[in-house]
Amino acid sequence: MTYQNFSLKQLQEIDGAHHLHPFTDHKDLRAAGTRIITRADGPFIYDSEGNELLDGMAGLWCVNVGYGRHELAEAAYAQMKELPYYNSFFRCSTPTPVLLSRKLAEIAPAGVKQVFYGSSGSESNDTALRLVRHYWALEGKPEKTIIVSRRSAYHGSTVAGASLGGMAAMHSQLGAPVPGIVHAMAPYAFELSLPGESEHDFGVRAARSVEDAILEAGPQNVAAFIGEPVMGAGGVKIPPASYWPEIQRICRKYDVLLMLDEVITGYGRTGAWFAAQSMGIEPDTITTAKALTSGYQPLSALLVGDRIASTVIEKGGEFYHGYTYSGHPVACAVALANLEIIEKEGLIERVRDDTGPYFRKSLMERLAGHGIVGEVRTIGLMGAIEIVKDKETRERFPGDGAAAVVVRDHAIANGMMLRATGDTMILSPPLIWTRSTIDMAADRIAKALDLAEADLRK
Repeated sequence: MTYQNFSLKQLQEIDGAHHLHPFTDHKDLRAAGTRIITRADGPFIYDSEGNELLDGMAGLWCVNVGYGRHELAEAAYAQMKELPYYNSFFRCSTPTPVLLSRKLAEIAPAGVKQVFYGSSGSESNDTALRLVRHYWALEGKPEKTIIVSRRSAYHGSTVAGASLGGMAAMHSQLGAPVPGIVHAMAPYAFELSLPGESEHDFGVRAARSVEDAILEAGPQNVAAFIGEPVMGAGGVKIPPASYWPEIQRICRKYDVLLMLDEVITGYGRTGAWFAAQSMGIEPDTITTAKALTSGYQPLSALLVGDRIASTVIEKGGEFYHGYTYSGHPVACAVALANLEIIEKEGLIERVRDDTGPYFRKSLMERLAGHGIVGEVRTIGLMGAIEIVKDKETRERFPGDGAAAVVVRDHAIANGMMLRATGDTMILSPPLIWTRSTIDMAADRIAKALDLAEADLRK
């Protein structure tokens, strides 16, 4: 029996009776009923009622090559027929994770040549946390355990991932977080810059809040700093150009490892394979997932730099960590095919040279002057729209993010899938978007903003 045998109401009733959704108020959802997405093609998704929506979030930051890619389905099918599963334990491997590891070493930043596989970004951040603490113990400095993160950061939803992240709402439900994690300020100039402060000076000040956290904890106790190149789920917070060079200087000064979370920015989002390359960052670890397979299979890859890898290999003995699905052969086969599509179609170059700049131009020209838009910011194919009541003072509408939800709901009703995070609308579309797709998105968002403003100013 397939879903076509059920009405929308039946599917909603079954969903409400048995399915606990992520990041959801379940009482509210069950009262409203879920939207059932049934198919997708190219840049569009379709629900059970036949409504077409332009997907402005690439699924959940991940479907970089778009929907309906038969090459990826065929890669999965061929691998399933030949070898659907075997583990990477017991001194065994399978061909696809071997070849994928070589490919990832080729495209990764210099000095990052080792890969540890999982099934999600949350898992990979758990692995990174364990690995850096293990590294310092092997180096005879077991006291170096503290990780400096940032407020509003998102590093996953496992206990370790939520602890690394800086979202207060998640911490309030965590109970006992992983100890030894502290949080510095976010590089969020729109809300945190001082009157008259230049973008450059704000970036340096935000970075030095990390230095303050290191000094407060004692550099001899700090293992690493973890950060997203662009804070994604926290609202596409793009740091000033002065930020990451200063972070890197600070980490080197105090011998603190640099853990980069590229779960959202990896595999082309910023116009390079990794944001580390487009921003000139030299990390010790890079957490990746999502667009590694364009979401067609669950797979994550923690990329490990030479400094950590050489110590773990030469001094570490057995690393007591791993997952049943580490290096899953089907997921790795899909990843290889996905990376081939990205290369063959020149999607990264397109984002860097054409659609990324046009995305910025279109959103700035069409949306930045709107009456409830306080700021538009983009990097590559990634953008944010700040919703405000007053453009001059940046005063927000009451309701702690309720205004952005009004915008989101109007956007969806008008064929545009957006995400609301606090008072910020965020976009992260598939890399296959063209100039005409970008224009379509700008038109639909502009209409949603008009409708939302009429509601919000009543």
